[in-house]
Amino acid sequence: MIIGIDGNEANVENRVGIGEYAYELLRQFERFKIDDLRFKIYLKSAPLGHMPKTRDGWEYKVIGPKKMWTQFALPLNLFLERSKPSVFFSPSHYAPRFSPIPTAISIMDLSYIHFPELFTKHDLYQLVNWTKYSAKNAQKIFTISNYSRDDIIKIYGKNPKDVITTYLGIKEIKNMPIRQAQDKIDIMDELGKKFGIDWRYILFVGTLQPRKNIEKLVEAFSKIKDKNIKLVIVGKKGWLWEGIVGAPERYKVSERVKFLDFVGDKDLPGLYKNATCFVLPSLYEGFGLPVLEAMQFGCPVLASNVSSLPEVGGDAAVYFDPQSAEDIAQKLDKVLSDEKLREEMIEKGKIQVKKFSWEKTAKETLSVLENLAKSL
Repeated sequence: MIIGIDGNEANVENRVGIGEYAYELLRQFERFKIDDLRFKIYLKSAPLGHMPKTRDGWEYKVIGPKKMWTQFALPLNLFLERSKPSVFFSPSHYAPRFSPIPTAISIMDLSYIHFPELFTKHDLYQLVNWTKYSAKNAQKIFTISNYSRDDIIKIYGKNPKDVITTYLGIKEIKNMPIRQAQDKIDIMDELGKKFGIDWRYILFVGTLQPRKNIEKLVEAFSKIKDKNIKLVIVGKKGWLWEGIVGAPERYKVSERVKFLDFVGDKDLPGLYKNATCFVLPSLYEGFGLPVLEAMQFGCPVLASNVSSLPEVGGDAAVYFDPQSAEDIAQKLDKVLSDEKLREEMIEKGKIQVKKFSWEKTAKETLSVLENLAKSL
């Protein structure tokens, strides 16, 4: 059996979101040494150094042209090649436009349906139209929360048995450069030299885009009682980021808000470990992986009470109305002022994180793909 996979989302530097999802699935798949099972990874360009190495049963196929790749280059190749995969998996919204073999895709969330005004015209057109035909033609759709699963079934009219929830995983602490045992003061000194941040801060991690609701977070931050704490915003610029970067000045808290852009695995654990709390004020999330990342490193979590976030955070997080700066500020004041509450949240977070792993995600995904190939 040959499983073909679109590996392009994983084959990039500074991965976030769906890129990290695609990469972790590939990394786990490569570890599975199963007789009579081969993986063929299709790419627009040569695999980067972080991608799993070629071996017997694991190969890369680079095809072009790159432009409109899923529309023309990929489907044409699938039609013409002699050794066709038994099934093709796109760990993204976009399947090959036409495919001679059964396909499966992954849809993280339908935020572009619910909040179209938060996307550029080009991105919105592609998300709406390309996802629509991909969902229609796919035999199976993977998604990352039951909230998103219900959404997909409703919007695209899919049979419930063909939409499968496979929760995201969380990287093991042993793979992170900054260990749990390292002293907070040592880490803070390290981060202070690199980023110039003070001892006490609230942390946000995520791409700078309207859906993340960062402007509302900044507004809420301007209302909290503790005027000595800072807000550290970690994330690369996405679409419509200009208003976000300008929000601290509008709310007169510029001197207390720091933007750090993208931060990699070497430093991100330390930022989580030393934050007084982590906040995710998103209007919509298919999953919300930073919630688990924060919990893994002993950081109390506050999050929006919408979409999948209560599903992911469970009883370990404090929730608020993301449309209300007053409610966000009130919940922040509560957590910041109550050390006992923060300790309870940390302990509950450690329990919540144990429910998720990339190995489990990959095994569940692979099982569906194998059964799909055998059934047709």
